[in-house]
Amino acid sequence: MTAWEQVLDELVRARGRALVRYATLLTGDEREGEDLVQDALVRCFSQGRPLREPAAAEAYVRRAVLTIFLDGHRRRTRWTAVRHLLARDDSSADHGPASTARLDVQTALLTLRPRLRACVVLRFYDDLTVPEIARRLEISDGTVKRYLFDAIGQLESLLGPMPDAHTLDIQLVPTGVTR
Repeated sequence: MTAWEQVLDELVRARGRALVRYATLLTGDEREGEDLVQDALVRCFSQGRPLREPAAAEAYVRRAVLTIFLDGHRRRTRWTAVRHLLARDDSSADHGPASTARLDVQTALLTLRPRLRACVVLRFYDDLTVPEIARRLEISDGTVKRYLFDAIGQLESLLGPMPDAHTLDIQLVPTGVTR
């Protein structure tokens, strides 16, 4: 087995499920998430890049997942804008309003625009800072802050208010322990 094959094998065995969960949060569908990870792995390991460390390979694959997701959304958006010029609209399915009785985080994430969703996933799932998110998405820190503000507002309107830092401290720090 060559070095890159060993890295790929180790990455898929050790971090494969985490990569799929990450992609699933972006796409909203586990099968699409699996396809997205597969595409990213092919893109990363078929080009002969020197990925010799599993941790570096995982970061590279995560970046590829995010890029492929955003590119795919752009492509679908462009197609939707011109599809009516090429074919007749044959969507006859009536999609009534979604049931608001029970919304989970994944469903709520699907309501966000892709850039907002990417910012939320990078901030709260990958636990990246605002500057790190800005670098990954190649946008300014201020834009990331605005996206997160807008996204959290939309998510709170669907899921209820997020607990603030004080509430989290109360839940996470045992009684009698001070910081």
